[in-house]
Amino acid sequence: MGTSQRQDQRTATAAEERRRELLEAADRVVLRDGPEASMNAIAAEAGITKPILYRHFGDKSGLYRALAIRHTDALLANLRAALDAPNERRDRVEATLHAYLSAIEARPQVYRFLMHPAENATEGEHGFDVGRHSAPVLRRMGEELARFIAERLDLGPDGQEAARVWGHGIVGMMHAAGDWWLGERPCSRDVLVRHLADLLWGRLAAVGDRPGAPLL
Repeated sequence: MGTSQRQDQRTATAAEERRRELLEAADRVVLRDGPEASMNAIAAEAGITKPILYRHFGDKSGLYRALAIRHTDALLANLRAALDAPNERRDRVEATLHAYLSAIEARPQVYRFLMHPAENATEGEHGFDVGRHSAPVLRRMGEELARFIAERLDLGPDGQEAARVWGHGIVGMMHAAGDWWLGERPCSRDVLVRHLADLLWGRLAAVGDRPGAPLL
């Protein structure tokens, strides 16, 4: 590797590390302020000026996308671990629901930042079309869950199509029920998980495993 290539590699590594530090600063502000987190507050937390923050992320939408990827990656890892645990299928279904709900319960301000706009916000510093940005998060989760279902369950000749319907349907159910539950807390997480698992369980209990595939 030549000198210029090594220098480019060091520069890229430094930029990646700096971006990680800025995202951690953004996380701290979001944990404190939720949907009201501003670029000014994040820049101050990171000890930089707002133009430097813009240089790394472009605008609040760019920062939002980076945070969404960061948190979705972590959530998907937890969902995969729950799905792959060496337990009975019903137990894994409940563990997966618990993994999602415990994540939004543990960091409700992060969840609200990712899924809900600031109250009375207008397009600009605090407000932007959160629905336009949160929809890809849900779609990504739906596609990932669909892939897991297709790999593990024998859904017949239309299995790929059914898996995508199930994946997006389950994510939509988790999101809608979790959003309602987080706001109203009408029951414990254990009770909510049991009811949601009951809703899912009919076809999941009946369908067979795909031969040679990891179990679900």
